[in-house]
Order: sequence, then structure tokens, then C-alpha cells
Amino acid sequence: MLLLVDLDGVVYRGSEPVPGIAELLAGRAAGGDEVVYVTNNSMWYRADYVERLAAMGAPVSADRVVSSPRATALYLREVDPGLDRVLALGGPGLGRELADVGFEVIMAGDAADRVATEGIDRFEAAGRPGAVVVGLDPGLTWERLAVASTAIRAGARFVATNRDPIYPTEHGLMPGAGAVVAAVEAASGVSPVSIGKPAPLLLEEAARVVGADPREAVMIGDGIRTDLLAARAVGARCILMLTGVSSRAEVEALEGRERPDAIAADAPELQAALERLRAGSQSHG
Repeated sequence: MLLLVDLDGVVYRGSEPVPGIAELLAGRAAGGDEVVYVTNNSMWYRADYVERLAAMGAPVSADRVVSSPRATALYLREVDPGLDRVLALGGPGLGRELADVGFEVIMAGDAADRVATEGIDRFEAAGRPGAVVVGLDPGLTWERLAVASTAIRAGARFVATNRDPIYPTEHGLMPGAGAVVAAVEAASGVSPVSIGKPAPLLLEEAARVVGADPREAVMIGDGIRTDLLAARAVGARCILMLTGVSSRAEVEALEGRERPDAIAADAPELQAALERLRAGSQSHG
């Protein structure tokens, strides 16, 4: 069974692991399941996830982590082969993923500093980029927003890593990349292409990693408007976890095809749901 596993709100909340999930995934992998992580989080580089997940005891390797920054970098390289310079409004992981596929990357924070110290035009400070990629930027300032929106108004392609408005942490729900994207959209008057869930590209890329059809996968996520919709977009089954952004009341209010294939409040319920789905697949096989 191919398991496409969300991270924030499923495997961990902020720095705190969700109890039992890493151990469950390790057991499933040892039993023959393929585990690939798919995350909208645009802050971190793939190696950061590998280190963090391995420390929790979860099965992981760099090729089994498909993040929205990685998928965004691959998308840009494919749709615009001649593109060379990109302005990134987001965390360091976003910049590294873009650089990995050969782009010259200017971070919006660095461009904002040049505006402040050198007094130069914002588009020039950004290096006259051909594209602006926006993710979650905890250091967001008015000047960073101004640099990004100026470049987009000057004609740069606008790409969002994802439009997830919130993400779960150990301190509660915090603003997500979608909140930053909305600010840039409002300031520039341009709507972006969005790469992350609920768009299908992340899940399709994750299935390609193991040579599988995404329709054979089980998506394990916590977001109705992200994970569940992405699963439906590729024809995958979905187990919705109640450990992150979605409540039981919200899930139970869904009707028909909107509903997930199963709901789980913790690791034991997730294990039971996976066994039910496996049994259902075998009975239909």
C-alpha cells in the first residue's frame, strides 16, 4: 500500500510529535508499505525533514519527502526553461530548493535590505527577476511585501508554493503560506499559480517517486480543504486525522463524496483504518 503522509498536524505539531504516528509508520514500512511524505510547508529543505523524521523514528529518506518548495522548483524549471533569476519570499528551505534546480535565487529579505541600505529601486534590488515564488515567511515585513509585489507588477511570474492559510503548531493554529500569498496578491493585483495541495501536483510527484499510480494511494492528512481535496483530485483514498486543523464536527458535516474514506483521532485509530482499507482493497482485487 502506498501511504502519502502529510507532516504538520499528522506526524507532528510544531516541535512535538503526534504520539505513536512515527512508530506506526515505521511498522507499516517494515511490513511492506511505501511511505512518502507530502507537505505544503514551504519553510524547510528536504534534508531538514529527513533529520527531524529520523530522530522521531519515522521511516524516511530524502527522495521520500515531496514538499511544496521542491514541487514548485520542478514546476518552474519545466514550464519556463529559460528562466534564470527568481525572487523568493519565504524561508531558507524555499531558496535552497529553487537553487537546487539551477535558479539564481534572490531572497526578498536580502532585496529589502538593499532597498534600505542603498536606496535603490525595488525591482533592481530584487535583481529584475523573471518569477516571484511565495511561501511562508515568519519574518514578513512591509518592505519584503513591497519588493515582491513590485516585481510582479513589473511582469514577473507569480507562483505560490501553496495557499494553505493556517498550519498547526504546539502553540495552536498559526498563519500559513496562504496568508502571505493573499497579502502579495492584494498588493500586486495578480493571482498566482498555486502548486501545493489541494492541487494534484504534489501527490502525483510523490507517487512517481515509487513508480506508483496515485489512484492506488492512501492520503493521510488533517486538512479538509487541502489533503482531502488533493486526494480526490488524483483519485486516491483519504484518511483524515483529527490531530491537526480539522475537527470531528467539521468532518462529520461533510456529505457524499466530500467525506473521507476514514477518520482517525490517534495512532491506534489510524492503524485500524489502514487495515480496513487494506482489507477492502483485497476483497475488491
